[in-house]
Amino acid sequence: QLQLVESGGGLVQPGGSLRLSCEYSGYDTEYYAMGWFRQAPGKEREGVSCIASSGGDTKYTDAAKGRFTISRDHAKRTMYLQMTNLEPEDTAVYYCGGYWEPWSVGGPPPSCTLEKKKYEVWGQGAQVTVSS
Repeated sequence: QLQLVESGGGLVQPGGSLRLSCEYSGYDTEYYAMGWFRQAPGKEREGVSCIASSGGDTKYTDAAKGRFTISRDHAKRTMYLQMTNLEPEDTAVYYCGGYWEPWSVGGPPPSCTLEKKKYEVWGQGAQVTVSS
């Protein structure tokens, strides 16, 4: 079972940058696709970005495209979300999540999805507040 722990949240001014980290542990972690979601007060949890188990496929929502960059380092067992040009509308609790997505050499390349129901494991969340 995958375990996830987020870090790196905080208070930042509009236009500023922040990097979130999600450390993962457990068995066969290289076979989990992972993603970042966020939940603002009074709203449902929504997708932000995802990355395939191999790191070869990434997806972004329109709100994140061009401003956020997702990456992962299997050696460090950590996924990142680099956020730039932050806006007050980005204020939310950010969650990392993962789901089992096995793949093999010679088979279809692994991909990722931002369908929330696909995700099996979630971290505890990290608060990001964008305010002057």
